[in-house]
Amino acid sequence: MASTADIKYALAAYRAAAATFEPATVQAALADVMTEDARLHLCHPFGDMEGPDAFYATCLGPLHHAMPDLERRDMIVTAGTTPEGQDWLGCMGSYMGTFTAPFLGIPPTGHLAHMRYHEFFRIKDGRVAEVQMIWDIPELMMQAGAWPMAPQLGKFLNTPAPMTQDGLTTTGDGSAAMTIVVDMLTDLCRHPSEGGPKVMNLEKYWHPRVNWYGPTGIGTARGLAGFRHWHQIPFLRAMPDRKLDALGNLMSHWIAEGDYVAETGWPNMRLTITGDGWMGIAPAGQEVLLRSLDFWRVEGDLIRENWVLVDLLDLYNQIGVDVLHRMGEFNKSRSTGTILLDDGMTV
Repeated sequence: MASTADIKYALAAYRAAAATFEPATVQAALADVMTEDARLHLCHPFGDMEGPDAFYATCLGPLHHAMPDLERRDMIVTAGTTPEGQDWLGCMGSYMGTFTAPFLGIPPTGHLAHMRYHEFFRIKDGRVAEVQMIWDIPELMMQAGAWPMAPQLGKFLNTPAPMTQDGLTTTGDGSAAMTIVVDMLTDLCRHPSEGGPKVMNLEKYWHPRVNWYGPTGIGTARGLAGFRHWHQIPFLRAMPDRKLDALGNLMSHWIAEGDYVAETGWPNMRLTITGDGWMGIAPAGQEVLLRSLDFWRVEGDLIRENWVLVDLLDLYNQIGVDVLHRMGEFNKSRSTGTILLDDGMTV
């Protein structure tokens, strides 16, 4: 079992290179920190692959082409050893840059753009052996005016760093924070089988001014009322049978450090779309699996902030909806070529 400092150090060279993103430096750093046969589990449409070369060619290279001044901005970096004895590192942040060329068919804007990421790395013998990663691709679609699905209920914004500004300096025993989060999730799943909404005990675990930063397509919510109205009520109305990893036979990896708790699962939730549907999805009664990569910050004995990314494009794909293709249908008459910006010094 490595120390949290050693786990973080294993990715340090790549994080430093990606902060300013010179392609050759990033590729060299990836080759240094990641094994050639590292198993990469990436969000839709990327899928599973192996090794640093595939990751760069399929994901990072095209993103850099779309944003030539690309930079990686980490806002949370936390590490730990799971109860099963694995060393994991979790990163939350945003890729940012001037969006001048299409990415996955998303039309460029010519302006600064942001795309949140939740990236988890399993470290073995000092190198990355496995990755579980979600990029908020719908966030780019929304900025480009190209989101082709139902409008989100929550607020759209560039997800901020922790209010305490200590996401990059997490340290200390996280067992108390972990207990709060696991107990909260356990109580959430008591409804509806054990009673009405009150059995979830939200007030026991969530700060009254909690910020819940959901994925684009769901959006961000503020406070218990905001969380209920803009996410929880529609979610539970459509999928009351949801089963989390701790209560089913799915698998998550849990780490905690200081006030921060992080969980990654591929997948980690099983549910059936029923009722009146969810996010405009028809209630076909179909079982789906969700990949959810989450971070929580605990303040005192209450959850003050929660960053959530769900692979929504994969969810749509499971029910037979190709969101990227649908986006293309909406934008057939729109120019999606590269935007050329001069230096602004000519009249």
